[in-house]
Amino acid sequence: MTKKILVVYYTQTGQLRNIVQSLTKPLTEDSGYDLHFEELKPKPPFPFPYNADEFFQVMPESVAGIPCELEPLSLKGDEHFDLVMVAWQPWYLSPSIPIHAFFQHPVGKVLIKGKPIVTIVGSRNMWVMAHETIRGYIREAGGKLVGNILFYDKAPNLLSVVSVIRWMFHGKSERYLWIFPPSGVSAKDIAGASVYGEIIREAFIKGSFDKLQQDLVAAGAVEVKTSLAMIEKRGKVMFRIWSDFIRRKGPYGARSRVLRVRMFKYYLLFVIYLVSPLASAVYWLIKPFRKKTIQQQISLYQSVSCE
Repeated sequence: MTKKILVVYYTQTGQLRNIVQSLTKPLTEDSGYDLHFEELKPKPPFPFPYNADEFFQVMPESVAGIPCELEPLSLKGDEHFDLVMVAWQPWYLSPSIPIHAFFQHPVGKVLIKGKPIVTIVGSRNMWVMAHETIRGYIREAGGKLVGNILFYDKAPNLLSVVSVIRWMFHGKSERYLWIFPPSGVSAKDIAGASVYGEIIREAFIKGSFDKLQQDLVAAGAVEVKTSLAMIEKRGKVMFRIWSDFIRRKGPYGARSRVLRVRMFKYYLLFVIYLVSPLASAVYWLIKPFRKKTIQQQISLYQSVSCE
């Protein structure tokens, strides 16, 4: 019987669409699989490129999990799928607003209920805290997370910040001034994504997803940088405080909260360039004394348990 797969994704730049297309190529080229691609479309769409105020305006709602309105989905929720794949991106250590909207959507919840789920993350480099939220959504909807695949920008953290800001504000992702690397997931990693599609296809052939994540991890699907995870944990706490502080002045896009949004912008730049290097230095000093704890964290973030 033909296996039916639902692939849900949201993209602004087109990068996540490219990742999804590359990853699913072994399945789309096999007549034994029928894939339905559902692109989430916010109503109205989020801008790209952004201006500075627009870019930071999305932080409070992303962190608070406040959804946007979506264009009507092409599905009603009563369709049968053997696997659901959700490709998503973090915004400010949380899932992007359109992804919040899908997981909170009545149809989205029905599509996930009782289904095996594979998540595909397209990230700059911090994704752990956002993925914990995704796990929670899947658990609440009654789905079963069976696989997670990570794609991220492997450039040095402080250089990639400049690259991604240039991309978001000017729509330019190529190398800049010979110093700053191209922004986003590398073309090589996107082209190589099909290896994970092959692993998923093999799981279908075996008739079980029980070892899917184990096989994905063995193929390099989830690289955990525990030094960044430590920064994420502390950053998420502060982002929640800032989110509440900004939202008290009005909803998304309100001019009344622009001043507080700009205050957050300067706070974030201060943290990235002054606080995070110090935190990383502390991490490398204590790392030899926390090997067991670090390994436990890696195992946790590579796992698919929704408990």
